[in-house]
Amino acid sequence: MKQKQIMLPSLEDAKAFVTAAMKCDFDVDIFYNRITIDAKSILGVLSLDLTKVLTVRYNGENEEFEAFLEKQAAKRVA
Repeated sequence: MKQKQIMLPSLEDAKAFVTAAMKCDFDVDIFYNRITIDAKSILGVLSLDLTKVLTVRYNGENEEFEAFLEKQAAKRVA
């Protein structure tokens, strides 16, 4: 299980995240506090507090998705 912390500071970033997650052939979850959301659900992702650091958990490999996560890494945005 892989885990990364990211930030999605804009609506466009959230849309790009969901689009990237949908290209994965494995489950991707995003969570904040106790709320866990399917990362392939745009409504679910938009229901999160996008001003906070979010944690992404996934169990698979997709270079394009992992490159997107690196670009959105919380340490680079904060």
